[in-house]
This record gives sequence, structure tokens and C-alpha cells, in this order.
Amino acid sequence: MAISISLVLLLLILAVIYLRNGGLKISHALVCGMLGFFLAGTSMAPTIQNGLTATADVVSSLKP
Repeated sequence: MAISISLVLLLLILAVIYLRNGGLKISHALVCGMLGFFLAGTSMAPTIQNGLTATADVVSSLKP
């Protein structure tokens, strides 16, 4: 749960930065948001979640 909340916050911060810099239009952000909500309701959601969790595990195990 902490990983998904952190990821959502990171994506929200990136979206705000892109919106402020003019690199992302409001319509593009809405389409990306709707895509995320629709993907969450499909059968691909567990696969995407497992992939993100595995990636987060790999990144957290790296030592600088």
C-alpha cells in the first residue's frame, strides 16, 4: 500500500510540474488519468501491480 501511495504522489508531482511548465496540457492529463482508472478495472491491473511492486523491490534493494 505504501508503494502505491508513494507512486501516486510521485506521478501527481510530475504531472503538476509538467502542467506548470507547459509540457502537459490539461486535456492530456485528463486522458492519462482516465486511462489509469480504466486500467485499474481491467484484468491487467494485478499484472501491472505485480510489475510495479517487483520494480520497487529491485530499486529498494540497490545500495548506492
